[in-house]
Amino acid sequence: MRQLMDNETPHGVSDEWSTTPWRKLERYLYRLQKRIYKAKQRGDTRAVRGLKRVLKRSKAAKTLAVRQVTQDNRGKRTAGIDGVKNLNPAERLEMASTLALVGKASPVRRIWIPKPGKDEKRPLGIPTMMERAKQALAKMALEPEWEAVFEPNSYGFRPGRSCHDAIEQIHTAMRKEKYILEADIQGCFDNIAHKALLDKVNDPALRPILKKWLEAGVIDQDIFQETEQGTPQGGVITPPTKLQTFFFGVGLSLIRIDPKDDIDLILSHFHPLDQGTNPLWSYTRISV
Repeated sequence: MRQLMDNETPHGVSDEWSTTPWRKLERYLYRLQKRIYKAKQRGDTRAVRGLKRVLKRSKAAKTLAVRQVTQDNRGKRTAGIDGVKNLNPAERLEMASTLALVGKASPVRRIWIPKPGKDEKRPLGIPTMMERAKQALAKMALEPEWEAVFEPNSYGFRPGRSCHDAIEQIHTAMRKEKYILEADIQGCFDNIAHKALLDKVNDPALRPILKKWLEAGVIDQDIFQETEQGTPQGGVITPPTKLQTFFFGVGLSLIRIDPKDDIDLILSHFHPLDQGTNPLWSYTRISV
């Protein structure tokens, strides 16, 4: 009998992965996430936590999480500090069977990529393959709960939304207004407060693993650096956690210029880590 090479997979194991009923697993996960979404909307915290616990333990969610990070994601062949960037079907099945949101978090691998149109470079933090699968599983549990309370006119990093939806909303809003304010949050990822983010996570079971990911540190050119604040760009869990931190401790001045050259200056303060609508605390009208 011919001996298998290191990168080969037994035929039966390969068939088991390729014949997985993906549509059935996706439908099961969707129904579970929909129940979490509706429970959050009606304020049933107990049901939300119970359903999330079912999702985190389900074989369907774990298998889909492994497929996402090993086959679907664009950066699936980018290795973390363990050097692993490709798994065969047997290894994917093994990862899915052992996947659990426990254990120590591995540091991320720091790489630098150029910013489009600029001479600057942006840091990315690449987790190991196992950490990516864990983050994908956590994201599946967190996302429907947070989607139920997010700002309706927010489009970045949102499931089922794209830049085209944002363009359409701008087109609708600009039928009356003729001016818009474009702004950027400098160092957004690098300055997110860990405690403030963790306080926002209404899940005692997920909070410990999120804390470990935030404090795991980075390895840049074989040098370990601690992470006391910020979230690494490049992790699966980074976009939804970033959404939770928008407008943290920010006072925003919104300026609207009307056709009569009067300026409406609205000073507004957003509740920490809250994407929901908040009342304005100050309103001043200025004529120029």
